[in-house]
Amino acid sequence: MKSHITVRFINGESKNYAAGTTLLTILADMRELYTTPVVAAKVNNEIRDLRYKLSGDCQIDFLDLHTDHGIKIYQRSLTFLLIAAAQEVFPAGELTVEHSLSKGLYCELYLGRPLTKEDVARLEARMRQIAVEDRPIIRKNMSKAEAIALFTASGQKEKIKLLKQMKRDEVKLYYCGEAYGYMYGTMTPTTSDLKLFELVYYEPGLILRFPEKDQPEKLPSFVDQPKLAQIFAEAERWGKILHCGYVATLNECVPNKSIGDIIRVAEALHEKKIAQIADFVSQHSSVRLILIAGPSSSGKTTFAQRLNIQLRVNGLRPISISLDDYFVDRVHTPLDENGDYDFESIEAIDLALFNEHLTKLLQGEEVSLPTYNFKTGKREFRGNKIKIDQTQPLIIEGIHGLNERLTSAIGRELKVKIYISALTQLSIDNHNRIPTTDARLIRRIVRDSQFRSHDALRTLEMWASVRRGEERNIFPFQEDADIMFNSALIYELAVLKKYAEPLLMKVTSDSPQRPEAQRLLKFLSYFYSVADEEIPPNSILREFVGKSCFYE
Repeated sequence: MKSHITVRFINGESKNYAAGTTLLTILADMRELYTTPVVAAKVNNEIRDLRYKLSGDCQIDFLDLHTDHGIKIYQRSLTFLLIAAAQEVFPAGELTVEHSLSKGLYCELYLGRPLTKEDVARLEARMRQIAVEDRPIIRKNMSKAEAIALFTASGQKEKIKLLKQMKRDEVKLYYCGEAYGYMYGTMTPTTSDLKLFELVYYEPGLILRFPEKDQPEKLPSFVDQPKLAQIFAEAERWGKILHCGYVATLNECVPNKSIGDIIRVAEALHEKKIAQIADFVSQHSSVRLILIAGPSSSGKTTFAQRLNIQLRVNGLRPISISLDDYFVDRVHTPLDENGDYDFESIEAIDLALFNEHLTKLLQGEEVSLPTYNFKTGKREFRGNKIKIDQTQPLIIEGIHGLNERLTSAIGRELKVKIYISALTQLSIDNHNRIPTTDARLIRRIVRDSQFRSHDALRTLEMWASVRRGEERNIFPFQEDADIMFNSALIYELAVLKKYAEPLLMKVTSDSPQRPEAQRLLKFLSYFYSVADEEIPPNSILREFVGKSCFYE
């Protein structure tokens, strides 16, 4: 082993250190470069906690809250701080981390009685006290048997089942004082960096609020999202109907052959919901425009097709119009902050022409629809003329569907707006949720490979830009939706696993996207693989894995 090593930093500087020096020690030399807490580092494109000891020459990129990985580590560590505080303040209680909501994480604390504002205030005060104490967050490697014994003693059944299913002999647990937990990913070394947060009482639970990457020095404004909260509550009800709220429970259905039943019931829940939406539209005769919007890989296209069928069952004859055909000529497309064409901007659509055509169609006039030529970057008219009657609502699917500017010429009473996203009902365990973003990213990786000739690396490279577009153009308008549809299927990640894993494994160690690929691979490793033979051809999942009855 070398006695001294050379460390290269992201700013191009190099320094020599004794072999075995920790990242924390090296950080002391670089701290002045960072304005927010540094929570971990990338060492040769591998995420390492700050107690990691260096044994050879390497390149280091410290991760603060301005980075995607850094903000995720901060949020994960804050969650563990909440778990530790809950165990100390309410030792007989059970805290569960449910889902994202209102720029934070919605959690529930079961105390055998309703949670109160005073309970939440006590919990927040204890979290702040622990942060001031500068407690170390210590990772301990132990055998799987030792970890199972610990969780058996504390009665954490889902963690026990998951550990037993994992194909590894050693596991990593984190400790903060007497509190311990199995957390999905790297953590901060101490609690002293975890000072920017807020707990909000949100009946019947609470929301842990934290900063975001774009403005990590402050908490974002609180925006209540009651409609989104309702659709998450519906997802929880669906999970209970399926008796399957955690990954370990889903895994148990694979060897005992009951996964087929899970698939059929999950698909039936989707079909019933789509039929209810069609009934709602049919019962409101004033509705002439059905606008469908949602983030990337939410299944908008298949949902629109299935809704079309259910509307026809109710005697309507809907017509679909593609927003893509109303793109402005490419030379007029707005540019983003990097100087690239911003096709996700609402200004990339010819709003005047689109609204003119909508107005004429709803007045019973004939309209010649455009076709956008993506090769030439120009709009063409090829003789595609349509005219509709009162039994033919227009279905428009696209990211701007919830933005009133898109259809400003049409009265609000003539429109129904539908928001669709994949809000998974499943969690890894009671403390480790499955982020909606991760589920959609895995969907997109599979679809891009199947139908767009993109490898996982290309999809991962584009994802940050996709997410920025969603934050600007979709999420601010969620609560204006009349209806929300959850496109997640409780079994889907077990199916997507066999498609996504080989794609992610091809992301090489020299790629900046390697840490994200490794994180997703670790996440998918918790699932037993499920074959896709029993998935019906009209399933939303078919949009991503293929063999959909709606596409050639």
